[in-house]
Amino acid sequence: MKRVTIDINQLGLVVKNNRYTRVLPAGKYWLGFGEKLELYDLSKPFPGSLDVDVLMQLTGFSEHVELVEVADHEICLVFVNNNYKQVLAAGRHFFWKGLLTYHFQKEDITEIEIRSTVHKQLLEKQTLAYYVRQFKLEPSEKGLLFLDGVFSKILNAGTYYWWKNATSISISKVDTRLTTMDIAGQEILTKDKAQIRINFSIQYQVVDVLKAMLENKDFEKQLYMLMQLALRSYIGRMTLDELMDNKSTINAHVLEDTASQVELLGVKVFHAGVKDIILPGDIREIMNQVLVAEKKAQANIITRREETASTRSLLNTAKLMEDNAMLFKLKEMEYVEKIAEKINNISVSGNGQIVDQLKQLFVK
Repeated sequence: MKRVTIDINQLGLVVKNNRYTRVLPAGKYWLGFGEKLELYDLSKPFPGSLDVDVLMQLTGFSEHVELVEVADHEICLVFVNNNYKQVLAAGRHFFWKGLLTYHFQKEDITEIEIRSTVHKQLLEKQTLAYYVRQFKLEPSEKGLLFLDGVFSKILNAGTYYWWKNATSISISKVDTRLTTMDIAGQEILTKDKAQIRINFSIQYQVVDVLKAMLENKDFEKQLYMLMQLALRSYIGRMTLDELMDNKSTINAHVLEDTASQVELLGVKVFHAGVKDIILPGDIREIMNQVLVAEKKAQANIITRREETASTRSLLNTAKLMEDNAMLFKLKEMEYVEKIAEKINNISVSGNGQIVDQLKQLFVK
């Protein structure tokens, strides 16, 4: 005989002749001859080495264990003392009763949507990552959700979680911010057969996600093509001189010509304009020559205008001096002063008036 003590956090199984015969909860007991005691800590996980099917036939054993059966289409969240502990896959799972408080929450993972009873904080746990699909949309993005290839709904910005199962999920997303598109390097023949190259730019924004992503394929390529064709069509009807004189009208025409088609793409164009008009080398040289000639002609006109004004001023001065002797004398003195500034020495005799002598000197 042997006396044994089992603590409050333990459970004892008595083995005799390689068979379990008794279940001993906390307390003091006597063991008979040939009996052995196996102790199990109730605070630790249920040992996988035990033959549960055999033990469940043992009187009193089922009172100390909790059986959780998880179906193939389910998972089970285990909470210990109200704190998340682990996730259980399909199968039979056993837990010790008594010492710890367990709570089991089963979830059907054949459904895509995750119930609100599963806190999002838990979905970030590493143990749940295998069962969860996650997708994030930035604040400037919108998405289209497709389940098994069929459109389901529009997704706004945020983080989304779905159960991982046989249903395929795909998401098409689009940026809804104001975006710039360049239609660059467009080589076009004008009406008078001049070959030019134009760089054009537009600013647009996606305003209807369904039209842009569901009803149209590659809406950006289609928008590029619409702008390109409208640009080439308009410029092809203009001569080079008309084009250079009406550059500011190109953007208005392109926007007006493509308005209805752009709306079908689910976008709105806010601004368009010509960035550069690049001419061939020979045409640039000719236009430079024309520009130089025009500037020379303008300079000649200005020169002639100044000469005419100067001549008219001299004529008016002469008429005034002809009618006014005093004014004539003053003008003479002004000229004498200007000339005297450039002469070092002047010799005059005492005969006659000095001013008359100077006048005769400069007249000669």
